[in-house]
Amino acid sequence: MKNHLLLGAAASALLIVAAPAFAADTTADAAPIATNAAPADNSVVDAVVIIGQGQSRQVQTLNNEAIGLQAAGTSALKAIDKLPGVTFQSADAFGAYEWSTRISIRGFNQNQLGFTLDGVPLGDMSYGNHNGLHISRAVASENIGRVELAQGAGALGVASTSNLGGTLQFFSRDPSEAMGGEINATAGSDNMHRLFGRFDTGAIKQLGGLRGYVSVADQKSDKWKGGGEQKQRQYDAKLVMPLGERGDLTGFYHRSERREQDYQDLSFDMIKRLGRDWDNTQPNWGLAVAAARAYQTGTALPAPFATVDDAYYAGAGVRDDDLYGAKLNLDITDRVTLDATAYQHKNEGQGLWYTPYLASPGFGTAGSTAAPLSIRTTEYDIDRGGLTAGLTVDIGAHRLRGGFWHEVNNFNQARRFYAETAAAPSRNPLAFQENPFFTQWQYAFETKTTTGHIEDEWTLSDALKVNFGFKAIKVENTVKTIVGNPLAGTIESKDNFLPQVGFVYKATPDFEVFGGYTENMGAYVSAATSGPFASQNQARVDYITQTLDPESSKTFELGGRYRTERFQGVAAVYHVTFDNRLLAVAQGSSIQGNAPVLSNVGSVETKGVELAGTYRLSDAWSLYGAYTYNDSQYENDVVAQDGTVRARTKGKTVVNTPKNIFKGEIAFDQAGFFAKLGVAYTGERYYTYENIGGLAPSTTVADLTLGYRFEGEGWAKGTQIQINVTNLTDEDYISTIGSGGLVNSDPTGTAQTVLTAPPRQVYLSIKKSF
Repeated sequence: MKNHLLLGAAASALLIVAAPAFAADTTADAAPIATNAAPADNSVVDAVVIIGQGQSRQVQTLNNEAIGLQAAGTSALKAIDKLPGVTFQSADAFGAYEWSTRISIRGFNQNQLGFTLDGVPLGDMSYGNHNGLHISRAVASENIGRVELAQGAGALGVASTSNLGGTLQFFSRDPSEAMGGEINATAGSDNMHRLFGRFDTGAIKQLGGLRGYVSVADQKSDKWKGGGEQKQRQYDAKLVMPLGERGDLTGFYHRSERREQDYQDLSFDMIKRLGRDWDNTQPNWGLAVAAARAYQTGTALPAPFATVDDAYYAGAGVRDDDLYGAKLNLDITDRVTLDATAYQHKNEGQGLWYTPYLASPGFGTAGSTAAPLSIRTTEYDIDRGGLTAGLTVDIGAHRLRGGFWHEVNNFNQARRFYAETAAAPSRNPLAFQENPFFTQWQYAFETKTTTGHIEDEWTLSDALKVNFGFKAIKVENTVKTIVGNPLAGTIESKDNFLPQVGFVYKATPDFEVFGGYTENMGAYVSAATSGPFASQNQARVDYITQTLDPESSKTFELGGRYRTERFQGVAAVYHVTFDNRLLAVAQGSSIQGNAPVLSNVGSVETKGVELAGTYRLSDAWSLYGAYTYNDSQYENDVVAQDGTVRARTKGKTVVNTPKNIFKGEIAFDQAGFFAKLGVAYTGERYYTYENIGGLAPSTTVADLTLGYRFEGEGWAKGTQIQINVTNLTDEDYISTIGSGGLVNSDPTGTAQTVLTAPPRQVYLSIKKSF
């Protein structure tokens, strides 16, 4: 495997320094270096991966063609896995099963990254929704026009307070100027089927050029192991009204109805005992009841259970989301441009599992039909709205920009239990549960977020541009108790000066050098299951308020880009200091029963190299390669308030951070035929802070796409047939780590916190545009 890795690194390096050139010219040359702005018209992005020419940061753009080459319904997160610095994992073939999805960039995990859709903040996209929603629920994958990744903290104007590491900006496709539409149908492994339909009105002259589209996507699939289904329905709509020569007013609406059943979290020990295909017991209700009864009565567990946690009956995530708003782009003068977006997001969700730890009321009494288990939920209710706005002024050599983001998020969270019957299940795990018999806790949170930024892009010469500016962040988190241990009060995250400076120097027509420095802060989150309020103890919250500092990062980047007629490539080095890392730390001995307290536990130092390049061998053939070396280490041990060392982490590798990643693709497209073979190598990863046990082996996985586009005239015009094969070589490997949490050490391999990857899957799509 080392030989393969070295070969991949050498191939990427060779592409960077020795390839002749890359053909496609794009408007990226003219893109301003102080923003992540991408071309408004997606059609100008004519390469699958655009390596951010003209940017002072490491930036890549992935267009809708790359997303379309994935199996229908695949998350855009899986599509960007090919980009340098990115690690993505999921326990399903589509990368859309939210409990299992994990994305990390340069050692930062998902809740330390920033995500937006058309400028609207998606929060940190965590499974336990508290401030946003996952991109797989925000918009259908067919309606994504492009994805832009900044591996560093991203532009100053990005609406995020979690982007300590990278920033992912998703942009939806605009309505077409011509009337038309699409109908796509997909079927494949595990009874998967997906239907997608979209209708574009085209520009309506009688209404001033107004154009719009509506679309519906419906997908259903059995789980690849165990019982249960994964289902989603997505509705998207967008209207664009031209204003003047270059302005427009856009309205948008997205609705998602997600119903997905969980895979059982496994341990290394369980995989040895029970196999990679072990899962929850559904549809075997009797086995789940027998295991729960044994636990409740203290009798022997049924085979093959070794512990009651080996399997539950089922688990599920149920989510309904509505995201809507309006966006204005207006040229006030030929030198002054205004943009503003107002949005509202409402979410109702439940995460549930059948717990053997609490029996339904009446269990054990004579004549009772109650089950020895119950359904436990964590329930989410989000109602957030906000406004982003920016003003850009061109003054000769200076391009000035300032803006702000303000959001008020009202979030309710509860832990409830629902009764079941012993003879047979009386509830549908894919439905919202009603009539609980017990509410353990319920809290209401209000989060007020305000950010502002100002920056200047200064063109010193035709070859040199510099940008400099800063942003300010203020976030107030307030809690009220409805049920449970009393909590009250407000915690504030605030920093009035977070600078960003950068430059780009065009040394030759084909080669440019870029670099920059960014400081950022991650605001506290408002939830009963994470962040400062997770202890659900007023004294601890007061202590945190007085002593805790928000997480922060300092990022240095330096790199070069080379691009000519057949080649584009980038090489970058980076150094990141991540300070005030937050972790819940146990206080006192375990027998004392003290809850862990959120604490600052020191710093992380990250150093790395990123290489990526695309080489067009001919008009039909192209090669793509990306290699990342990332060294992320903890700088401190984890120490409790009394000075006791709780985890010896100093000098240890950061969890879920492989040191070596290689991605390669070869693609063909000619005379209607197209194909793509992608190979991804991911180095070994720890889920233990002390690096004692918990090491997931390295993986090499291949995906294949084959297809044909019918050209010319007649009934077949606009028709495309596509076959996708995921995990082509049917590798048996660990995909997600940390699904059940991260631990200090796991020498015996008993921590239930890994998920296995699906076997080879095959999907056939027929797409018709008209």
